[in-house]
Amino acid sequence: MSLTFVTPQTWTSSLHAPAPPKAQVATKPLEVNVSPSGHVMVGSVAVATLAVVAGNRRSRGSQKNGSGISLLAFENELGVQAPVGFWDPLGLAADGDVENFTRRRETEIKHGRISMLATMGYITPELTGKLPGMLSPSKGISFSEIPNGLGAISKVPSLGWGQIVAYCAFCEVNGMNNRGDAAGDFGWKLLTSADPEEKNKKLSAEIANGRLAMMAIIGMFFQDGLTGSAWGDWASYTGSPLRAFENELGVQAPVGFWDPLGLAADGDVENFKRRRETEIKHGRISMLATMGYITPELTGKLPGMLSPSKGISFSEIPNGLGAISKVPSLGWGQIVAYCAFCEVNGMNNRGDAAGDFGWKLLTSADPEEKNKKLSAELANGRLAMMAIIGMFFQDGLTGSAWGDWASYTASPLR
Repeated sequence: MSLTFVTPQTWTSSLHAPAPPKAQVATKPLEVNVSPSGHVMVGSVAVATLAVVAGNRRSRGSQKNGSGISLLAFENELGVQAPVGFWDPLGLAADGDVENFTRRRETEIKHGRISMLATMGYITPELTGKLPGMLSPSKGISFSEIPNGLGAISKVPSLGWGQIVAYCAFCEVNGMNNRGDAAGDFGWKLLTSADPEEKNKKLSAEIANGRLAMMAIIGMFFQDGLTGSAWGDWASYTGSPLRAFENELGVQAPVGFWDPLGLAADGDVENFKRRRETEIKHGRISMLATMGYITPELTGKLPGMLSPSKGISFSEIPNGLGAISKVPSLGWGQIVAYCAFCEVNGMNNRGDAAGDFGWKLLTSADPEEKNKKLSAELANGRLAMMAIIGMFFQDGLTGSAWGDWASYTASPLR
């Protein structure tokens, strides 16, 4: 199936614009030809990425006997902001359904507004202090006795929670009866202006601030729950499974020991070392791969023949993913054999530290200087892993690792 996304010409970015009709869908056949020489495994991440981008590349180049799919995109809607533009990694808006998009946008705005209030609810008592007087005279509870944050949940009386729930229900029902045409418009015109451009600027700022507040309040919940305060020192979280590895190489600012999936939560040192060695190896490969993209662009190709028997010179090999189908199968065999040699040689020359295979390039008699160099290798490897994946995607979608995204005409963000 080939995809063509057409930006609507008559739909403005105003929230009060009438909803356009749903997208019309037509299909066309897809032809994909995969050269046998294109099957190479360098690592699980690289293989998955190559499969995605190469498939997209070929699907764009093999169109015949049919009309393309015309989907309504939302790239001119409010909330489409730099640097990511229209960000929909799960493809929820790929069907072009305007009603679903409007429902999700309204949900996003509502959650953002609640999160902004919740975030300020955390911050304000820290700056201004608690309200004077009694929260519950019948129970003898004053406002000053209610802790800030999650600790308040168990301190507020049940009648107080009933009042909070009733107020939320009132707001919800009242909003249902005062719904405007635009998502999030419930008749309370706080963010408005006679100037359409100024109005859109204010509404875009509300969405952006709401997104930030959603991230902020979740962070506050976690930090409060783990340390006892939204501003708590992480050193107070003595039960953290990260304590076992927080002094390891690679624990760097600003995130410290970053393990969002909790892979090191069991404190298993052997598993940690295995994963660290895998990280270092992938980082080294990615640094070489990244330089392999960049160097030919700066210095040019090697002189001479790549394959005299097939009459292929180095200058004929394109830079990037295009080289996969151009390099002869014997060349790929040599590449795989060299990778296997490095792997086996490393197994026979393994040192005590993760990633130590006997080649002491990054070393020093000064322990502090040595750790600095090894930490730099980890950081650069992490950066290179992100960089090479980005290059793969940009190359596969635009035809070049430095390609203009305007060349990706099949983008669902159009």
